[in-house]
Amino acid sequence: MKNAPTVLSVSHRTTYHYSTYVETAQHLATIRPLACPWQRVISRSERIEPEPSYRHSRIDAFGNDVLYFALDVPHERLQLVSETSVALTPRWTEFDAEGTPAWETVAETLRFRVGGAFRAEAEYCFASPNIALRPSLRAYALPSFTPGRPLVAGAIDLMHRIHEDFTYKPSATLFDTPAERAFELKSGVCQDFAQVMIGCLRSLGLPARYVSGYLRNDPPPGQPRLIGADASHAWVSVHCPASGWIDLDPTNDVLADLDHVTLAIGRDYSDVSLLRGTILGGGAHRMEVAVTVLEL
Repeated sequence: MKNAPTVLSVSHRTTYHYSTYVETAQHLATIRPLACPWQRVISRSERIEPEPSYRHSRIDAFGNDVLYFALDVPHERLQLVSETSVALTPRWTEFDAEGTPAWETVAETLRFRVGGAFRAEAEYCFASPNIALRPSLRAYALPSFTPGRPLVAGAIDLMHRIHEDFTYKPSATLFDTPAERAFELKSGVCQDFAQVMIGCLRSLGLPARYVSGYLRNDPPPGQPRLIGADASHAWVSVHCPASGWIDLDPTNDVLADLDHVTLAIGRDYSDVSLLRGTILGGGAHRMEVAVTVLEL
């Protein structure tokens, strides 16, 4: 069938091993996939060990379904397992990047003016905890955004350049490395590639947000396996009037489509980290992550 949905099954297991007992803990988990026009959630489930004494879910400011849970029994191990199935439909079969508005027009439309109309996407034009708007990022972005160039064509060119100029190197950065530092190093992981690109776009006044998700492990015959397919992944979404949010993966130099499962959106990684919270005790810890994304 033409344009039939692609159904992907996602299994994500995160395990923490602590050197001493954790007495109590409170956690926020961003592990539930978003329902999008191109992504339908078929099923989802979570399993937490030890069993939480309390759990609750809420929709955060960015529209993500966030799970809160508390543990009040001593434990040396915490495991969180998420099982999800989603149906994806093609997004870019007839998309024309050259037919999008000039980038200056979009930036000018979203520029803050006293008494002006509020546009929700303008939220993603400003600096955020991990992404400062530096002149160095603007200078790097400008060769892709020549005067009058269509917004998405410029964003795709910027994606190409980041993919070419930066080295995928997991040991180069940490989970809280700011975009400015990753830009200086010209290396990092998908989180760093995404945050650098977002910083470049915002430095020009363009709305860009951070997307967390997964990549399929089993590419179709003849297609290469994508970088970052064995863990959670991250990419960039830039807003274009009339076209909506356009998702770009600078780590793999592709538009996010049938290989990408959307989990959550935010300003940067700090808004959508998989698991965060407060614990009492625990000492040092070791984390194990296993992700499998397969087509059904």
